[in-house]
Amino acid sequence: MTTPSRTIIITGAGQGIGRAIAHACVKAGMNAIIAEIDEDAGREAERELAGGSGTAAFIPTDVADEASVASMVAATVSRFGAVHALVNNAAISAGKPVSALTLDEWDRVIGVNLTGPFLCAKHCAPHLRKARGSIVNIASTRALMSEADTEAYSASKGGIVALTHALSVSLGPEVRVNCISPGWIETRDWRKQSKREAPVHSDRDRLQHPAGRVGVPDDIANMVLYLLSPENGFITGQNFVVDGGMTKKMIYA
Repeated sequence: MTTPSRTIIITGAGQGIGRAIAHACVKAGMNAIIAEIDEDAGREAERELAGGSGTAAFIPTDVADEASVASMVAATVSRFGAVHALVNNAAISAGKPVSALTLDEWDRVIGVNLTGPFLCAKHCAPHLRKARGSIVNIASTRALMSEADTEAYSASKGGIVALTHALSVSLGPEVRVNCISPGWIETRDWRKQSKREAPVHSDRDRLQHPAGRVGVPDDIANMVLYLLSPENGFITGQNFVVDGGMTKKMIYA
């Protein structure tokens, strides 16, 4: 499926889903770039992945800052010679009522969650074209449905779905661009050590899902590997919902 020379940039790979994606890529023999703003998390992930089949390299990155993104991509190419894939995973949320959400808070969420993937795609595009590579954007089922007080996050993830199909047309046929929308994915045990917690789920939590369980980061990492594989070269411009069937289950209170 992959070769040891493939180099993958994964934003927000210090914790959570991004960290699981980095683990899966290194295990598959790829070079995983941990593009992360949290230095403690990035260094910890880099150490944890040392000695795997591939290589892990932490590069401090603020995806909302164009100079930072350009520097990260240049450092990646300088060390590994190419960029074969980009996984836009970094994201934050505000979680405040719309009446209390400040413009600065809105702008920061949109900056990280939506402008960040645009900037990373922009600066990776020449290298991805040369490598006939792939982009995988991590959106959310929040792009399709909402809970209260998620306006900035939901808007950013809806934008990711649209950005995905736009990029797939603009960068094709050299570069494939796809999107994954995770549902409830438990990440407490994938945080950096100082923030890590053991997950606890009730029967109600599990049975909300037709699959019978809450999702885990490896569920998303496995889909990322599938989409990155050149064997799946006819798939582009798509949004894959990975949520244990939760968004298909009608719930009447």
